[in-house]
Amino acid sequence: MAAQAQVVENKQVILKGYVDEVPKETDMEMKVSKLELKPPSQGSSAILVKNLYLSCDPYMRGRMRDFHGSYIPPFVPGKALEGFGVSKVIYSDNPNFKAGDFISGFTGWEEYSLILKTDQLRKIQPDDQVPLSFHVGLLGMPGFTAYAGFYEVCSPSKGEYVFVSAASGAVGQLVGQLAKLHGCYVVGSAGSKEKVDLLKNKLGFDEAFNYKEESDLGAALKRYFPQGIDIYFDNVGGEMLDAALLNMRIHGRIAICGMVSQQSLSNPKGIYNLFCLISKRIRMQGFLQSDYLHLYSRFLELVSSYYKQGKIVYIEDMNEGLESAPSAFVGLFHGKNVGKQIIRVARE
Repeated sequence: MAAQAQVVENKQVILKGYVDEVPKETDMEMKVSKLELKPPSQGSSAILVKNLYLSCDPYMRGRMRDFHGSYIPPFVPGKALEGFGVSKVIYSDNPNFKAGDFISGFTGWEEYSLILKTDQLRKIQPDDQVPLSFHVGLLGMPGFTAYAGFYEVCSPSKGEYVFVSAASGAVGQLVGQLAKLHGCYVVGSAGSKEKVDLLKNKLGFDEAFNYKEESDLGAALKRYFPQGIDIYFDNVGGEMLDAALLNMRIHGRIAICGMVSQQSLSNPKGIYNLFCLISKRIRMQGFLQSDYLHLYSRFLELVSSYYKQGKIVYIEDMNEGLESAPSAFVGLFHGKNVGKQIIRVARE
């Protein structure tokens, strides 16, 4: 007689409905359902996983709106949110994965997930020198975003002047360190004294400043870049982008990575200094890390090596338990995270 499948409680973070403002914890709710831990039956490529780490990312805010014109579809109200995660395979009908494998890729904001679309999942080779959680941060989407944006979009040269906004976040902290290793002069902005100290004393930035203490962002950038900015890696948009445009050097490059200051506004602020694109011959380009996936293996080898050699560090802001996910996510839009915001759902 076949053994009866184990039945477990599966906690989930559910989106209650679409929102058009700064997300609140009350826009989400915790639900618990029963789940049988048994081989998938939805097709030969499905896998059942136990989620270990979930990534909190600002782009998820855009998926909380009923807008289908983006590069990724909106969440479905009444169902679990989804995002990047690290998971352990429990059962698999997919020849590329077996029980016990660790994977990274899109999964549900829940304790266990049945993953039907497995083509973009990546099998993780465990390494005692690299924490598993790094595969949603340093070695995951944020880290690869930093790598692709800096090297491919910004086209850096040694000795150039680089400015990074939201510099202590998941992407910005690696951009600054890659720029330093490339021989650039690097300044970062952040929203607290703690983060500024982190940038200068642990992450190796040449200078850093608290943008909340500056009444004139244009003047602040002029103070830190008297000769102008060659590369601006933009994670926030809005007034900071406008100020950077005024301070760019001729033939400067701006990588538009995120717009966290604008994502929750009903009426986003306009950019007034676009004429600088002409007068200074600036190249400003938005990008998605998925456009550069053919470079992922090169990125993984380089950044892993840098980390193991102690040439870079990576700061995580770890929250324990799925119950902490809504507050951790909402905190992103109030600058509460210090480093990459991660939810530890379960131990290995």
